[in-house]
Amino acid sequence: MNSANAQAAAEATAEAPLLEINNIEVIYDHVILVLKGVSLAVPEGGVVALLGANGAGKSTTLKAISNLLGAERGDVTKGNIVYKGDKIHALNPSELVKRGVIQVMEGRHCFEHLTVEENLLTGAYTRGDGKAAIKESLEKVYHYFPRLRERRGSQAGYTSGGEQQMTAIGRALMANPTMILLDEPSMGLAPQLVEEIFEIVHSLNEQERVSFLLAEQNTMVALRYASYGYILENGRVVMDGDARALSENEDVKEFYLGLSSEGRKSFKDVKHYRRRKRWLA
Repeated sequence: MNSANAQAAAEATAEAPLLEINNIEVIYDHVILVLKGVSLAVPEGGVVALLGANGAGKSTTLKAISNLLGAERGDVTKGNIVYKGDKIHALNPSELVKRGVIQVMEGRHCFEHLTVEENLLTGAYTRGDGKAAIKESLEKVYHYFPRLRERRGSQAGYTSGGEQQMTAIGRALMANPTMILLDEPSMGLAPQLVEEIFEIVHSLNEQERVSFLLAEQNTMVALRYASYGYILENGRVVMDGDARALSENEDVKEFYLGLSSEGRKSFKDVKHYRRRKRWLA
């Protein structure tokens, strides 16, 4: 390989996304088509927002990546999912965790009968790098979530919703992830706590270089912290772009903030909206 080809190959490798979803379809119970040709990409070290109303397909997309669909009788029937250059949709969830892909489920799902610290330590069950390394990771979690240090001995089921969300993210961090799939982190939380959670996500991305794919209904908050966004509607990507551009887009404002005098609309009805036909490719 000559130097020019070598440089071109190096640039192509550098630009390849950490995670790439290519035209996937997901069917539940062999008959219900939920995702219809969804494609998206997450760059290494990036924060990408996956936006849409309840039922748009955000959680299904995350579960397709982390291979949790089988528990709900779902299956990826078309397309492929590529992580670090390898197709991963045939791997089981524990193998994905070992590769650095961790999902924080909607609703937090802490082990209520365990203490906060015991919950955090369950996130390290796949690791084989010794107690000292795990203790170091635990201290890192407490650095980013000082409130969890204060509540480390408390039973998780008796902590607040915000503390449980912090515990769930901290548990994911204990697995030394490269990518975290974060499903509805703002759900059920007060605005001040939402901002606190997103600030911590920002710090983890900036300082630990953890990549995030955020599924979120709180569009404006998500787009403030993400660099890029995809909008789902009825299982399709209907718009995507730079996060700032999306947050300033009049159609996005109208659809998500209800700023139209005619009431809430579908993107299909928005005058200036040009639909992406990617799912037909």
